[in-house]
Amino acid sequence: MTTVAMLLEKKNAGVLSVTPDSSVYDALKLMAEKGVGAVVVLDGERLAGILSERDYARKVVLLGKASKDTPVRDIMTSKVVCIRPTNTVDECMALMTDKRIRHLPVLTEKHVVGVISIGDVVKETIAEQRFIIAQLEHYIMS
Repeated sequence: MTTVAMLLEKKNAGVLSVTPDSSVYDALKLMAEKGVGAVVVLDGERLAGILSERDYARKVVLLGKASKDTPVRDIMTSKVVCIRPTNTVDECMALMTDKRIRHLPVLTEKHVVGVISIGDVVKETIAEQRFIIAQLEHYIMS
């Protein structure tokens, strides 16, 4: 069973973050440059929230706000669902499905060490299933 720590090692990505005072525009620009759908919001080293494309679409575009004039703190999700490196990929999938979320910050103590996306979880789940199928086929053929 793959753990979040193992998945983060494979992913080998740092933590992309913005501050609560950053403009939504700057946060979106960072997400576009890095090809991600969300960034964590850090107030110093403390996790203050998460900002996703969904937050932008629902809280800026639909409300007629300007992304250059709106601080991240005004639209970020502040009640963040998080996981630990010891959680399994299956636990992440269940949590994401239950809470209808696409990104999970990974915390050790109170430090963000990574973010797991639904894409990461699905990719790993498919890899695990392919491995199991290959093992079963090998067993049947021998």
